[in-house]
Amino acid sequence: MKKIFCYIAFLIIILSVYCPFVYSRVNKVRALYVRISGTINPAQVDLLEEAKLVAVKKGYNIIIIGLDTPGGLAESMRQMVKIILNSPVPMAVWVGPKGARAASAGVFLVAASDIASMAPQTSIGAASPVGMGGGDVPKTLEKKIKNDLMSLIRAVARSRNRNVLWYERAIDEAVSLNAEEAVIKRVVDLIAISPKDLMVQIGKRGIDIKGQRVRFGPREFVINTFNPSMRYKFLAWLLDPQIAYLLLLGGIAGIFFELSSPGAVFPGVFGGICLLLSLYALSVLPTNVAGLLLILLGFVLFVLEIKVTSYGMLTIGGLVCLFLGSTILFKFELTSPGLTMKTILPSVLGIGVFVGVVLYLVTRAQVNPSPVGLESMVGRIGEVVEWEGNKGKIKVRGEIWKAQSLRGNSDLRKGTRVKVIACEGLTLIIEPVN
Repeated sequence: MKKIFCYIAFLIIILSVYCPFVYSRVNKVRALYVRISGTINPAQVDLLEEAKLVAVKKGYNIIIIGLDTPGGLAESMRQMVKIILNSPVPMAVWVGPKGARAASAGVFLVAASDIASMAPQTSIGAASPVGMGGGDVPKTLEKKIKNDLMSLIRAVARSRNRNVLWYERAIDEAVSLNAEEAVIKRVVDLIAISPKDLMVQIGKRGIDIKGQRVRFGPREFVINTFNPSMRYKFLAWLLDPQIAYLLLLGGIAGIFFELSSPGAVFPGVFGGICLLLSLYALSVLPTNVAGLLLILLGFVLFVLEIKVTSYGMLTIGGLVCLFLGSTILFKFELTSPGLTMKTILPSVLGIGVFVGVVLYLVTRAQVNPSPVGLESMVGRIGEVVEWEGNKGKIKVRGEIWKAQSLRGNSDLRKGTRVKVIACEGLTLIIEPVN
C-alpha cells in the first residue's frame, strides 16, 4: 500500500512538471477570416482593428488575414503591424489565392504575423521605398527611410524567428520570392492552398491559445468570414490615391462647366460632390499642400480664360499648374508610389480637351448669340385660332398668342397657317403662309 502511494505521488510530480508542455485538445477551434486586398490605407487599418475587436468579443481563437496587396501607406502599415503584434488573439497571414502577392507594405504584415503562409504561385518582397510618381527617392532621404524600415522589420522578423537577412534585403535590394522559395528560406512558415488547408496544418503543428499549446484535428475547427460594413467598402474605394485624384479633377471639371454655362445645374452639383469627397480623402492621405494649391490655381486660370481674352495663354498656364500639382500632390511615401505618369498624363490631357471644348462653345455662343425671348418667335409658323378684322389669336409652339396682320388680312380663318414676321410688345405680327 505504501508503494502505491509513492507511485501516485511520483506520477503527480511528473505530471505537474510536464503538463505545461503537453499539447491540449479542444472540441472546436474558431477562426475568423478577414480579407485585406488592394492598397494598404487607413480603411484597412479600421478593418483589421474591427476584426480584432469582434474576435475578442465573440471568443475566436485565431484570426486569419487573407492578404493580396501591392503596398500602401507607411503610416497605415505601421498601425497594422502594431495591431498584429499586440493582438490578444493570434493572427495568421495567408497570402492568397494563387496569383496574389504581398509586396511592399505587405511584407511587414507577413513578417509580423504569428503564422505566415502563402498559397502556391504567389510572391512576396519588393519592399524598397519609392518616391512620388513611382520614381526614386533622393539618396540621403532613401538612406534614412531604409534604415528606419530595416530596423522595424529586423525586430519583427527576429521576434517571429524568421529569416532576418532576407527581410532586410527585401527593403535594401527589393528582392522577391515565390511561395516555395519563401518556405525554404524561412521567410514564411507554410504553404497552404486555402484558409481551410492552413487551419489543418496549424492543427498539426499546434498554436498557443491563452498561454497553452493547442493541437486540433481536421474536423475540430470552424472558419467564419468577417463581413466588412458598407462604410469600410466605401472608404477603401475613396481612400485610394488614384480615386481621390480623379474625384478632384472631376469636381474641378464639373464646377468649371457650371461657371461657364450657368443654369446647367447637374454638372455643378456633381462637381461639388466630387470635390468635397476628394478633399476629405486628401485630408486623410499624405497630401502635399503645394500640389493641391497648384491644381486649384490651374482651375482659377481656366475660369479666368472665360472672362479675359488671353488667346489661350491662361489655359496653357492652367494645364502647366495642373500637371505640376499632380506630380507633387502626394508626399514621399515609404511603400506606395502614389500617382504615376500613366495616371497623370491622360488625366491632364483629358481636362485640357474638356476645357478647350467648353471654351470653344462659350466663345461661339458669344460671337453668334441665339435669339431669346420674343425675338426667338420671328420666323416661326403657327395657325389661326380665332380672327376678326386684322386681329386675332394664333397658336405657336403650343402657346396661344395675340396676333395682328399689318396687311389687313380680314379673311383669315381658323386653322390658316401663318408666319411670324415681327413682334410689337406681346403681339406677334404675322402674314399668311402661301
